[in-house]
Amino acid sequence: MLAEDLYKADFVESRPEARPFRNGRAVDKAVQYYTLEEIQKHNHKSTWLILHAKVYDLTKFLEEHPGGEEVLREQAGGDAAENFEDVGHYPDARELSKTFIIGELHPDDRSKITKPLETLITAVDSNSNWWTNWVIPAILALVVALMYHFYTSED
Repeated sequence: MLAEDLYKADFVESRPEARPFRNGRAVDKAVQYYTLEEIQKHNHKSTWLILHAKVYDLTKFLEEHPGGEEVLREQAGGDAAENFEDVGHYPDARELSKTFIIGELHPDDRSKITKPLETLITAVDSNSNWWTNWVIPAILALVVALMYHFYTSED
């Protein structure tokens, strides 16, 4: 790199107003942006897809996916947000998915993908499972046992 180029790079980094623009929008240099055209090329050997404007490379996850690799391959190269939300992934799956993020869909291409009308995300509270799985059935069993004891002891 020439000294002049280094100076320009330092100048751009130190001045937010000098950040690079594309089609009138500021582009954050810390984020790797991918165009929709670029993502669509990764639909066979490499499997990339878009979830909520984030780009995921799921190539190494195909064989581990609980729903099978075919489900991911069908969505490869495109927006999979609606299908991802329809399945109702657990919080663990959402956390795991973050490890496969490689960048974001470029802001200019975000309007080109269709968005689900409304997304409902339900968080599963682990404390509620304890109550419904153990305490309530135990109380019901105790009540049934007491009722049985009182009815059989009157005879």
